[in-house]
Amino acid sequence: MTTRLFHISDVHFGVEDRVALDAVARAVAAERPDAVVCTGDLTQRAKRSEYAAAQEWFAALGVPVVLEPGNHDMPYYNPWERFTDPFRRYNRMNAAVGSAFDSPDVVLVPLRTTVRAQTRIPWSDGVVKPAALRETLSALAALEGDPRTIIVIAHHPLLGPEGKRKNPTIGGDEAFARIADAGAHAIISGHVHVPFDQQRRSASGQIMRTIGTGTLSTRLRDGAAASWREIICGPGGEITAQLRFAVPEETAAGRIGGS
Repeated sequence: MTTRLFHISDVHFGVEDRVALDAVARAVAAERPDAVVCTGDLTQRAKRSEYAAAQEWFAALGVPVVLEPGNHDMPYYNPWERFTDPFRRYNRMNAAVGSAFDSPDVVLVPLRTTVRAQTRIPWSDGVVKPAALRETLSALAALEGDPRTIIVIAHHPLLGPEGKRKNPTIGGDEAFARIADAGAHAIISGHVHVPFDQQRRSASGQIMRTIGTGTLSTRLRDGAAASWREIICGPGGEITAQLRFAVPEETAAGRIGGS
């Protein structure tokens, strides 16, 4: 037995790509994955109308939905709400359509990398706060000895691009190392709108797989086409990931900057 997940990210309702969304919805209806996992940026400006559109689309999928917020999912036009209760609108949607998910093959552990404010510009990049990391590590500690594949889900990649000295995610290097040391097999994320699938090594020498998917919005970057991931998991860290395109693969492959 295996568990099949569809990993999507950066849908950005408000500037969504309807062709891409329709392609995913058709694939879900035809293939019935065990769950759809969205690693953030459900909306463009966290407007109530954008959340309503996102909720309607996710509810119509008819399979379990696992959500994690991104930096675009906190109010943009309401600074008071952003600073006092930044995830109110996200939490309301998550309560309506989101669910916890695990299976005999895989368990998903969240890591919050979005914060209401930062001491740098832009505020869009990731921050792993100590409290968020402690919560994730506590969940991983409870899974010690668990035979299933353990996947951490986050909006921001924890490590920067290979070969680049600066990591845009504050606290990401430490989080990656400690999560790898705690026994996670992979971390999946979004944010950069460009897919990747790499084996990365922590400072302590642990190797963990990092998988990122593309966007389902019109905000394409670096020539990468609209895409999502099919991730098939067996127990014990068995992971097969395939990039899927919203347009025929032979067309998108010419524009994609790698998987």
